[in-house]
Parts: sequence; C-alpha cells; structure tokens
Amino acid sequence: MKKPAIESSDDRPVKTRWVPHGITWFILRRVLLGIATLFIISLIVFGATQALPGDAARAILGREATPQKLAAVRKQLNLNRPVTDQYREWLGGIVTGDFGRSLANQLPVSSFLGNRIVNSGFLVLLSAVISIPLSLLIGSLGALWRDRPFDTVTSIINLALAALPEFVIGVGLILLFATSVFQFLPAVSLISPDTPVWEELEFIVLPALTLILAVTPYISRIMRGSMIEVLESDYVEMARLKGLRERLVISRHALPNGIIPAIQVTALQLAYLAGGVVVIEFVFTFPGIGQALVDAVAKRDLPIIQSLSMLIAGVYVVLNLLADVATILISPRLRTSLR
Repeated sequence: MKKPAIESSDDRPVKTRWVPHGITWFILRRVLLGIATLFIISLIVFGATQALPGDAARAILGREATPQKLAAVRKQLNLNRPVTDQYREWLGGIVTGDFGRSLANQLPVSSFLGNRIVNSGFLVLLSAVISIPLSLLIGSLGALWRDRPFDTVTSIINLALAALPEFVIGVGLILLFATSVFQFLPAVSLISPDTPVWEELEFIVLPALTLILAVTPYISRIMRGSMIEVLESDYVEMARLKGLRERLVISRHALPNGIIPAIQVTALQLAYLAGGVVVIEFVFTFPGIGQALVDAVAKRDLPIIQSLSMLIAGVYVVLNLLADVATILISPRLRTSLR
C-alpha cells in the first residue's frame, strides 16, 4: 500500500533543501580548511617579518639616512601606523591582488616578481614532469622485481640520494658537469630575470636535474613499499587464481591501489619543490623566486618577503587539496564512503 503524498496546507509545493553530494561537500570542507590555514599563515608571516631585526627605512636610505628622511620614508611606507592597521591593509591587498610596492626599488611587487614566478614555475614543472613518472616507474619495477639486481641497485641509490641535502647534490653536479670533470654545462644561470629560461635551456639543466634527484628517491620508495603490500594482498592473489593475465592483474588491481599512498607523497614533494627551489636557485643563481627571496631578506624588503611566503604557502594548500581529491577519485572504496 502506497503512502499518501504529503501536501502543504496552502497547496504550494514543498521546497526541499539542497544537500551537497559527498565529494562536493568533501571538497568544500577542504577549501574552507585551506582558507583558514592561509589566514593563520598570514598572521605568522606578518608577525615574523615585523620581528625581523633592523629598520626597513634605514635599510632603504643607507648612508643617506637622516632623522628627517627616516621619518618621511616611514610615513610613506605606513611604518609609523599601528601594527594591526598595517596587517589589515596588507591582508586586504593580498585578497584583492594588490601586493604593494617593493621597498628596495619602489616597483609593484606583482610586476617585479612576475617573470621570476614564471621562471621558477617552469623549473618546478619541468622537474615534476620528469621526476614523478620516473619515480613511479622505478618504485613499481622495484616491487615487481623484488630483491633482484635492479631492486637492490635502485634501493641503494635512492637511500644515498635521500640522505643528501639538495644543495650538496647541486654542488656535486656542478663539480661533475661544470667545473672539474666534464665542463660542458654552465655552473650558474647567468641570465636576466626578464629573459624566459626556456630560451636558454642549457642554464636550466643542472637546477632541474638537482630537483629531480632530490625528489625521485622519496616517491619511488613509497611506491615500492605500497606496491609490495598490494601484490601480497588477498584480492590480487584471488585475481591470479581466477586466471587473469599478470599484466591485467598489475594494471587493474595492483597499480590503482598501490599508487594511492604515492599520490599523497607526490603532493608533498611537489610542495617541497615550490619551497625547496629557493635553495637550489640560490646555489645556481637562477633568476626565480628563490634568488628574489634571498635578496629581499638581505635588503629587508618586507612586501617581497611576505608575498613570496604567502605564494609558497598557497601552493602547499592547493597541492594538498588536489592530492586529496585525486585520492578520492582513484580509490573506489573512498568514493563509496562519501556517498
């Protein structure tokens, strides 16, 4: 027996409240969490830059600093206003896309950093495009050929590279390919920040290779461990007992489940590339955000420091969000749990 339809007393249709889909609500929560995280980071960044030793006005004027000129520069840069007012104005500018002006050269921060961000982005993208597939391939083959010569050699190399800081790897590559041994690549990137780096590809080889060697060991080791665990699982054994070809067992059952932990590590390593590129760019004098950040700290150029810190933090938040979404989309079990 069907239940009678419920009608409103005034014969108007009953409005139903919209309920977001599981994955939509998941993404919305992650976005809100990311915004809250960026807000907390903005407080930390602003407070840390305010606590830097020295006087920004005196650093700008140098030897020409007089009490009158110092007062004029502090007024021009709003340094004489309360810290809370400075923070509100700075945060409002960040939200609206106005990052202020550089204290050192009086140029808008966006125009000063524009080409440098593009150069660093190209370096990180090139490194990621090579390192991620390479590390996944090495990890998967190491699991399939467990304890064989390939697995033994790659495990030793990965462990050795993972134990070395990235600047040590960079210096070693300079000694090997630019100075002492072969000398067929430039040791430093002597190009202008206004010149796109893809027009001078020889200057990007060593920085990109350094980042690749710094990132690949971590992802490949996680991928190897995850694949070994999946290959020893019951459902993979059941697929083999059903008579499926080994290629289908690997592609349909092992890889989709084994790659899930590697996705999270990949996101962390890409975020590391965004922050770790600062050290690499300083080693090779690469014209990107790393060199700009080092110069800004030396000159106490607060708008540059604050903008780059928030940019790197934003990359971290976005990459973690993308990794969470990719994990949900790849894993059937997690998709089902959100319905």
